[in-house]
Amino acid sequence: MKVILNDDVKYVGEMGDVKNVADGYFRNYLFPRALAVPYNKETVAYFEGKKAEIEARKEKKRADSKSLKEKLEGLNIELTVPAAANGKLFGAVTNLTLANYFTANGYEIERKRIEVPGISIKTIGNYTFKVHLYEGALAEVKLSIKGQEDESKKAEPKKEAAQKEEVQKEPAKEESADEPKAE
Repeated sequence: MKVILNDDVKYVGEMGDVKNVADGYFRNYLFPRALAVPYNKETVAYFEGKKAEIEARKEKKRADSKSLKEKLEGLNIELTVPAAANGKLFGAVTNLTLANYFTANGYEIERKRIEVPGISIKTIGNYTFKVHLYEGALAEVKLSIKGQEDESKKAEPKKEAAQKEEVQKEPAKEESADEPKAE
């Protein structure tokens, strides 16, 4: 069924776009939520009158996308991730990891818009990943992954030293136990 979108619809299109959708999708989802109207003479005439407003909205999105691209390309993201001594990560850095980083730092970037080389990164080093923006614009962001030492390895020498001290203290306690108690 041919429809005109009344608003931006994820995975379908933007306001004013003419799309072909399944009858049931229009009838059960788009129309009841006022997201689309049937394509006919009246609706085409209505959207012709709103054409300037729609173009202004798209131009604003383009400008926002351009400024976001400049900000992202100026970033040099540094992530510290638990890693082995040979540089292999315990786990991986994926688009979800980067989306969480962006969310924590005030950017609204969807995970599916982030393209990580090789789907995930599994070793420390310097990388470049892409962020897909509005209308096919791409931002290339630099990423530096550093390894974090394993906490259990740091704790082991301390535990061994503590155990040695306890072993040395125990014989001293035994000697005092053999002495008669003063009552």
